[in-house]
Amino acid sequence: MTILIIGLFVVAALASIPIAHALVLASVGGLLIIDRVPVHLAVEQMITQTQSFPLIAIPFFMMTGALMVSGRLGQSLVNLLSMMIGRVHGGPAQVGVLSSTIFGGVSGSAVADASAIGSMLIPWLKRLGYPAPFAAGTLAAAATIDILIPPSIPMIVYALVSGASIGALFVAGILPGLLMCGGFMAVCYVQGRRRGFPRDTTPFVWPAFRQQLLHAGPALAMPVLIVIFLRFGIATPTEVSVMSTLYALVVSGLVYRDLTVAKLKAAAVEAGISTGVVLLIIMASSVVGWIVTYEQLPAAFTQYAKETLQSPWLIILAMNLIMLATGMFIDLPAAVLLLTPMFVPLASAVGMDTVQLGIMMIVNLSIGLYHPPIGTTLFITSSIAKVRIGDVVKELIPFYVVALALLLGFAYLPWLTLH
Repeated sequence: MTILIIGLFVVAALASIPIAHALVLASVGGLLIIDRVPVHLAVEQMITQTQSFPLIAIPFFMMTGALMVSGRLGQSLVNLLSMMIGRVHGGPAQVGVLSSTIFGGVSGSAVADASAIGSMLIPWLKRLGYPAPFAAGTLAAAATIDILIPPSIPMIVYALVSGASIGALFVAGILPGLLMCGGFMAVCYVQGRRRGFPRDTTPFVWPAFRQQLLHAGPALAMPVLIVIFLRFGIATPTEVSVMSTLYALVVSGLVYRDLTVAKLKAAAVEAGISTGVVLLIIMASSVVGWIVTYEQLPAAFTQYAKETLQSPWLIILAMNLIMLATGMFIDLPAAVLLLTPMFVPLASAVGMDTVQLGIMMIVNLSIGLYHPPIGTTLFITSSIAKVRIGDVVKELIPFYVVALALLLGFAYLPWLTLH
């Protein structure tokens, strides 16, 4: 049945049917054709999968990001970072990487990051004289740091299936996110120096810098507060998500004073649509995962991998290759839901912690967000910059090299993710 479902899914995907709908059509179609399991069980499974308390965190984190990223905060943060590093080689591009890293502690969505940060910084980088493809590539890659720095929507989805602690995943993602930030900033520096990219020549004025720092302070404090609350068990991830939304409302209304009824409505609509998309993918993927488990495919796959590859490091390498290939063709949340039931037993068999597997999986699949043919953040930033995808991909090559090098570290050095 699994092979039939895969075939139906490929046909539906090639017909340009959205991933979530393609998964539902493939799984339900497979059940109807084989006629071995009642179809109504698939519907029950879809509904059951959404009845999870931790999922409440998703709309609240989405709402927080929509409230904080828009308005005066974004421009204030860009000005602050430009004052700090705009004068070094590739500094303006590094501002984009740092902005995505900081907003990662607010939104938890790479797509939202690419849209918000890209809309602000790509036109600015082009005005400074940066090649449009390089600007688009930098922001497409940097946006994926967002899903490593807590809060992270993909981590919540992974925890739902794997049983791993959301709080542990959030804390584990901090160091990998910072390392990815450092690696991408290094690429910007090397490229800026080698190719003579322009630097920000605005004179440094301490009073102006202090003013921008004070203005951006409440937003910069949010990711720190999230980590403290989770690390010391002060609140659960769901409770933290609600508090973060209340914090965003207070900061937007009283500190930045840019909270309007229109902005609140737009943030609620954006959060609702984004949450609906994620939940639809969760519901659709749960049916496939249920069928795969029903046919005992994870156990068979684990046994086959252990007997064929034998060596743990080869098994980990094979998992990485499968994740990379999957991430290039399937959206990240759907890929997480489909691969997790397969790889959790296999990771346990080779002694890999579930949290380490989660970070490794998310880093793997995030590369697909700025790699063709799916490349969600790649398409967003290319559209903003008004350049061809192929030109942006050429500029992304050093970012791919850095991401893959760090990925090997996350896969084979547990201390990078378990602390």
